[in-house]
Amino acid sequence: MPGILVIAEPNEGGIAPVSFELIAAARQLSSEGAGNVTALIAGSEAEAQQLIAHGADAAIAATNPALKTGLGEAYLPAVQAAIESSGADIVLMGQTSLGRDLGPALAFANKTAVAMDCVALAIAGGRLRATRSAYGGNARAEVTWKAPLQVATVKAKSFDALEADSARSGSVSTSDAGADPKVKVLGVSKAESTGVRLEDAPVVVSGGRGLGDPSAFGMLEELTGLLHGATGASRAACDLGWYPPSQQVGLTGKTVSPDLYIAVAISGASQHMAGMAGSKNIVAINKDADANMVKVSKFAVVDDYKKVVPALIEEIKKLG
Repeated sequence: MPGILVIAEPNEGGIAPVSFELIAAARQLSSEGAGNVTALIAGSEAEAQQLIAHGADAAIAATNPALKTGLGEAYLPAVQAAIESSGADIVLMGQTSLGRDLGPALAFANKTAVAMDCVALAIAGGRLRATRSAYGGNARAEVTWKAPLQVATVKAKSFDALEADSARSGSVSTSDAGADPKVKVLGVSKAESTGVRLEDAPVVVSGGRGLGDPSAFGMLEELTGLLHGATGASRAACDLGWYPPSQQVGLTGKTVSPDLYIAVAISGASQHMAGMAGSKNIVAINKDADANMVKVSKFAVVDDYKKVVPALIEEIKKLG
């Protein structure tokens, strides 16, 4: 029977949030007739059990040390073995550094295609139909497959993870498949950050090139702190060196879907919108009433942010 294989990823001693989002996507496909959901994780049986609690029907703990490199070359034999044992004809992975590497390699090895950076998935006529961004985020394309195996990478925050249910049961197995990669990882550096992660923040305050000065991000950070959120930036602001690239929101940056997104001096180019369109409430602060961000926002303040943001900070302080 066909099924779905989810490639989960470890993250700093735990499981990356995108893994649970992928299981939620797989459960949706399963409800549409795609078969059972199997999850593969480079980790322990305890971590595999977490994947079952979040919705997988079965989980495989891949124990080969080579997978710790996080390279697609090391993962490929383990994924092939998981496909064979599970009978999956759909493979889902995150649009992460691993997914970008593993997806094309897996597709090539199986003489099929891979749909990258998908934002929606559905079963149509018994086959996977994936929706992905095209033309720099200005359009969306729907694609399907001719070959038996269907491989897709999924953009983070495209699906909401299911609540963990410790009462769920499923089979847990181990696999020692893997391969020593030809590439040797000499070191890993991580961008320093404090507070809540941008992708997980319930409130995101982002600034754009319209701020006119990198020092303005200090004001946005103060507002963010009061709202217990995270500070982001448009690509234009990051390209100017005003804010770290790790905090970029957009098609080539992070995807966020907070309860509240405050866009300060951001015009709303399609590439930026692709990264925050899932926000539940959008507030725009912009001098240009015709800016795209103003048009798509739920609330908009058409004025100079230098007047609006300090006043907003003071009012929030009064409430605290």
